[in-house]
Amino acid sequence: MAVVYGKEASMWKLQGKESFLQILHRYMEVHGTVYYETQRPPEVPAFVKNHGLLPQHELQQLLRKAKLFIGFGFPYEGPAPLEAIANGCIFLQPKFHPPHSSLNHEFFRGKPTSREVSSQHPYAEQYIGKPHVMTVDYNNSLEFDSAIREIMRTKVEPYLPYEYTCEGMLERVHAYIQHQDFCALEPPFIPANLSRQGSAGGSRITGPLFVPLPNSTALGWVSNVTAPAAWPPLSSLRLLVSQEGQSCVEACQSAGFICEPAHFRFINNKEALRGLEVQCEVVDSEINHILPAFSVVRQECGLQREPLLFSCAGHSPKYRRLCPCRDFRRGQVALCRDCL
Repeated sequence: MAVVYGKEASMWKLQGKESFLQILHRYMEVHGTVYYETQRPPEVPAFVKNHGLLPQHELQQLLRKAKLFIGFGFPYEGPAPLEAIANGCIFLQPKFHPPHSSLNHEFFRGKPTSREVSSQHPYAEQYIGKPHVMTVDYNNSLEFDSAIREIMRTKVEPYLPYEYTCEGMLERVHAYIQHQDFCALEPPFIPANLSRQGSAGGSRITGPLFVPLPNSTALGWVSNVTAPAAWPPLSSLRLLVSQEGQSCVEACQSAGFICEPAHFRFINNKEALRGLEVQCEVVDSEINHILPAFSVVRQECGLQREPLLFSCAGHSPKYRRLCPCRDFRRGQVALCRDCL
């Protein structure tokens, strides 16, 4: 049996849902938990066994009986898919072509973000994945049908990512509290008086700040330079360059890292451009959420003037961005490998 992720009748009004629900109905009983007062919501197909709005413990019981938990594409990034996976369901969700953003979707329109959402639950897609999570194009009937048949053949055990357990949450809170000083003023950019270990105190460095990492296209922070206290530690920093039109979220993910906004202040400088061997005829300081970045064609480089505009999500077809990636712990994405 399958349980549909959609407790409000409005979620069932999505265009094209009838076709993929009919495919699903050929293989499984379809159950819903749609709220209604006096009569069955007209948006819910007749073959759906609707339980109405369930108390939490009854919903958990229903999920434990089900094979599949299927999303309609909204709401984004809710907790219900994680609950379903923890109760032994496979979560099937739609892939968005193109990704939803403030440029093409009403939900995000007007919100001050450049973020692009590739599926209903990007975390589940990227950090859980198969066999517990399947992300497919609902508009492709053959792909959807194939996914349902694969789900019918697949057996999974209940699964909860470590970071969503009580222990994982406490580990995260402990790291945040122990390694951050919330009262200290943080300089917005890298200070000019960095020094090498063993040199005269406070003297300006003369060598590179960033060095190539072994077996990687990324650069790392040079180890013998004394830097201001930072968390996540600078040992986790991986400096990469995006492609034109690519965000730092995508650039870091493609290299197996995660974009770390806290590291922007360490790469927003000419030393980072030199380390990446970027050719700059001019280097300007501007207020723009895609900076630091550079144009290959015009050989123009831009550094960020307003630290509040540092953004992992911004992108431009004319610029390649400098991206402050970091490594992360498996099962605890919020923490780098040296963060504990």
